[in-house]
Amino acid sequence: MEDRMMTQEEIGEEGQIESGIRPLTFAEYIGQDKVKENLQVFIEAAKMREESLDHVLLYGPPGLGKTTLASIIAEEMGVNLRTTAGPAIERPGDLAAILSGLEPGDVLFIDEIHRLHRSVEEVLYPAMEDFCIDIVIGKEDSARSVRLDLPPFTLVGATTRAGMLSAPLRDRFGVMSRLEYYKEQDLSDIIMRSADLLDIPIEEPAGSELARRSRGTPRIANRLLRRVRDFAQVKGDGEVTEALAVDALEKLQVDRLGLDHVDNKLLLTMIETFRGGPVGLENMAATIGEEAHTIEDVYEPYLLQIGFLQRTPRGRKVTHHVYEHFHLEVPEDA
Repeated sequence: MEDRMMTQEEIGEEGQIESGIRPLTFAEYIGQDKVKENLQVFIEAAKMREESLDHVLLYGPPGLGKTTLASIIAEEMGVNLRTTAGPAIERPGDLAAILSGLEPGDVLFIDEIHRLHRSVEEVLYPAMEDFCIDIVIGKEDSARSVRLDLPPFTLVGATTRAGMLSAPLRDRFGVMSRLEYYKEQDLSDIIMRSADLLDIPIEEPAGSELARRSRGTPRIANRLLRRVRDFAQVKGDGEVTEALAVDALEKLQVDRLGLDHVDNKLLLTMIETFRGGPVGLENMAATIGEEAHTIEDVYEPYLLQIGFLQRTPRGRKVTHHVYEHFHLEVPEDA
């Protein structure tokens, strides 16, 4: 997969940088108002009953703050946070070791929970429902099952593909919250907050310009802020002005809709090679030299969101907005 400035996935050591500017409480958290308000009610109710919070599933596109919300849940509950990821838990024994190390009320955050191995997932069922796990000791004829009691805990699962979760696992979550793409004003507020924490002088119009091109994603907004800061230090006097931000973003090949050179390549190939579609996913992937699942999971969601692509029974098709964006004549059948 080609390196992209506008990918919603984490790049390199970006997670370490993000951890320094993540909000620690709901009061600092910007956006996702409905999710935030509901979680605050559930947390307050659990604290009043002196119980652990129900298990929480957070789902939605990458870069919208699922990890941040997990840490805030632990902070607001006044408990410890233990973090892992689905692919990192290879065997049931790995999960048993993590669960047995939890303290009462702790939050266990499993990122990419849809990638848990089925045998690991089955160990998780009784842990979530009855706060116990069954461990098999010995081999073959001498093997026996031992039940280990666990302290009450809260599992916070995060996934970008909720549809890939098995029904038994999904049904064990008491709270399910979908994170949506951010509004432009919320992104602008996030950028101004991050600039303050990173000590980056920035004009409000420049923050709005960055927000407009951030594809509704805080991770992208913060990444663009850091890259534009570099231009401000080298090409300017250190302050991110609106004019400098526009010039820097153009050099980074990020247009006013947040599209980059990869998006343009995909859309123009559909127009020039397939007359705008419809075209099958596999055929399109072979033409641009990319894997089909990468196009479906990484490239398409934003293009669908802004109305540039349509999924039809016969394949993908560009809309008239694409022709207008590239200043091309719209075909009569578009």
